[in-house]
Amino acid sequence: MFTSGLFASSGNTAVNTLDFSSGVGFGSQRQSKSGIVINQDTALSQAAVARSVKLLAESIAQMPCDVYKRNGDEREKAPEHPLYDLLKYQPNQKDSAFEYFERGQGFLGLNGNHLAIIERNPNYSVKELIPVHRDKVVILKGSDGLPYYQIPEWDNKVLTMRDIHHVKGFSLDGYQGLSPIQTNADTIGLALAVDEHAASSHNNGAVLSGVITRPKEAGTIGQDAINNIVSTFKERHSGVRNKFGVAMLQEGMDYKQMAMTHEQAQLIESRKLSVADISRLYGIPLALLNETAGESYKSVEQNTLNYLTFALMPWIRRWESAMHRDLLQPSERKKYFIEFNFSGLIRGDIKTRYDAYAIARQWGWLSLNDIRRLENLPPVTGGDVYLTPLNMVDTKNQKIHEQINTATPEQLKEIEILCRT
Repeated sequence: MFTSGLFASSGNTAVNTLDFSSGVGFGSQRQSKSGIVINQDTALSQAAVARSVKLLAESIAQMPCDVYKRNGDEREKAPEHPLYDLLKYQPNQKDSAFEYFERGQGFLGLNGNHLAIIERNPNYSVKELIPVHRDKVVILKGSDGLPYYQIPEWDNKVLTMRDIHHVKGFSLDGYQGLSPIQTNADTIGLALAVDEHAASSHNNGAVLSGVITRPKEAGTIGQDAINNIVSTFKERHSGVRNKFGVAMLQEGMDYKQMAMTHEQAQLIESRKLSVADISRLYGIPLALLNETAGESYKSVEQNTLNYLTFALMPWIRRWESAMHRDLLQPSERKKYFIEFNFSGLIRGDIKTRYDAYAIARQWGWLSLNDIRRLENLPPVTGGDVYLTPLNMVDTKNQKIHEQINTATPEQLKEIEILCRT
């Protein structure tokens, strides 16, 4: 069945008028114990959740996705394959590759599933990948044990695995990924409740920066005089321009700076703990959520490597294995494969890179042009030579060792001439 035929009108309903971008129902929201309803909109209103989802989505989207061809033990890019341009530049008529993968990973970070309708050409090659919101699709288990995808707004049409590209997050049944925000609704709800309490305290609570007191024996003064003293003091000593100024108080008045209350300190600590909980939920180091208290430069650098290894790499492998299964024909899978190029994410500073290049050049696994290619520089003539250290010759090749350690007759004559002069 060609999915291109599915985009025709069915009955009185034109398929191209349907909206697959947003969804309602099918368990798309859950009420947390804090009383706050958790869905993708409320979850994204929490700063740590939004940062985590966007960080993963933008990390996936910025990596080039290439199709490679196996050639014996070697591999090379396969620009002749129909998927090459589609995945690298434009998966469908509307989205760029960055937008497509960013949105797909965003879906995975919120509801645990990325679904895209596969429109195929008559030769079964992929023509377009059209994203569909998870809430628009009912995932069914067939009698053959395979998943089927029913779209209620599409006259309940049922699509097979060959018609849907499905990337799943962590799953308990193997048919659909679990939604991180639904399985951890109480964690996110608590973070939202703490944020709401903090905002309410600033809006409704009496938060003072300081108090001006007068001795009891000085007597009382009227409200107009109080207002005049407070407004004048605030005008002269508040704001950035008036910092570190000198104040003078009369009639025995004293100014007392208000310290942070115990409740305020607890509120700040609760907000930090909420960020730590969200960090654990998505496996992202706190440093990448801009929570760097007590961290040195080296620990931040190590956290970045931990992020790439433990948070991002599992998602990369999920994408690659799902694309290999859904987008390549069975006859192509031994010859072609799809991979993200994440070398740009692990590029160190310029000194670290150049030190690594020097080692690779010295020991012969990178040529000059290989290094220039990694730095997006044009090749140079004679730059494809691979060097070999002289002291690393195979011990079996004794003749080579003898030639290295023994001077030729011509060299002996030159040495003799040099010694006479």
